[in-house]
Amino acid sequence: MERERVLIMGAAGRDFHNFNVVFRDNSHYEVVAFTATQIPNIEGRMYPPELAGPLYPDGIPIYPEEDLERLIREHHIDTVVFAYSDVSHEYVMHRASRALAAGADFVLLGPERTMLKADIPVIAVCAARTGSGKSQTTRYVSDILRERGYRVAVVRHPMPYGNLVNQVAQRFASYEDLDRYECTIEEREEYEPHLDRGNIVFAGVDYARILKMAEKEADVILWDGGNNDLPFYRPDLHIVVVDPLRAGHERRYHPGEANVRMANVIVANKIDTASAEDVRRVRESVRALNPNATIVEAASPIFVQDPAAIRGKRVLVIEDGPTLTHGEMPFGAGVVAAQKFGAAELVDPRPYAVGSIRDTFAKYPHIGPLLPAMGYGKKQIAELEATINATPCDLVLVATPIDIRRVADIRHPTDRVRYELQVIGQPTLRDVLVLG
Repeated sequence: MERERVLIMGAAGRDFHNFNVVFRDNSHYEVVAFTATQIPNIEGRMYPPELAGPLYPDGIPIYPEEDLERLIREHHIDTVVFAYSDVSHEYVMHRASRALAAGADFVLLGPERTMLKADIPVIAVCAARTGSGKSQTTRYVSDILRERGYRVAVVRHPMPYGNLVNQVAQRFASYEDLDRYECTIEEREEYEPHLDRGNIVFAGVDYARILKMAEKEADVILWDGGNNDLPFYRPDLHIVVVDPLRAGHERRYHPGEANVRMANVIVANKIDTASAEDVRRVRESVRALNPNATIVEAASPIFVQDPAAIRGKRVLVIEDGPTLTHGEMPFGAGVVAAQKFGAAELVDPRPYAVGSIRDTFAKYPHIGPLLPAMGYGKKQIAELEATINATPCDLVLVATPIDIRRVADIRHPTDRVRYELQVIGQPTLRDVLVLG
């Protein structure tokens, strides 16, 4: 029987998972290629034969998404599978139109086909958009579970931007593990706060193998989702965070809307900084999408290491990268802190940006006078460092989840902004966090 020829559109995460659980060992399909976007420098690689399995002894090439039509025509692709997240519904359908016009079918794989079943309870924390507050919610949930005596394994959505064979199944228990795996800034932002709490973190490429590792060390798996993607593991409790600062996005972005519709618990975050009207709009929206979900309201208050250091200063603000880029937020906690504590000026780093940092500003023109903490590899971290040091300012205000000074030599004085989840009113996450 002739195998169905498949191309998977991805961004080094969901695409590999879909391949592993649906296509890898299925002789009815031949996955001819992956395409890559969103993340710098992840195209031009190979999904290696060690991970692709016996049906793919030469591995599977990864091309830029710009080559989509050419690949469909030249390789006689039957089906294009869309497999990445945090994009608008309109964006998805534009890609569908490109695939259809080039002669292929266009497919989205659903959670029932791609979620793995664990032998221990799974709590999933996902979101409607990148930057909604998923990370601090995951940390909050892990604190509750640890207080109750559970051993928690945090399994993080994939970020395999380096050597895929080396990253197939990673276990992080210390900062030395971060160095050993040569983690990017984005990875460190997600892993370090958990390590600081004593949590063991698992991540990588093959989430069936990772699941077996995590089950040996934990009573509960806490799925720490990425972007606004769906869980890779079937959750016993599905928590989804929505963002009133982007009211309406919970029903306009893929697959965030699916997450909202599937959720058991919806956390409406940032109610302290959003307008009352936007909080009301989001509350009514999620109630219409999912009338059976429990709604918990929360804030993410900021904590500054030295508030007095900000007053009257010309400040360069460094914010979380993905929140600003494909998350489309024009500002984050750093800007809020600078304004709250009386900065004289937000210094615009764009005239001083170098290399891929300059390219990031060109690709995401909505970003204003602040700096996204881009660091997907040593070269980009060096370009980020050069941009910071070339920007004339009195103070660098670091609002990323990690102390970026661990990976970059910053010559200006620095101050740090942190944020944690604060649940407001009833019900609380403690009330709904019940394991059978």
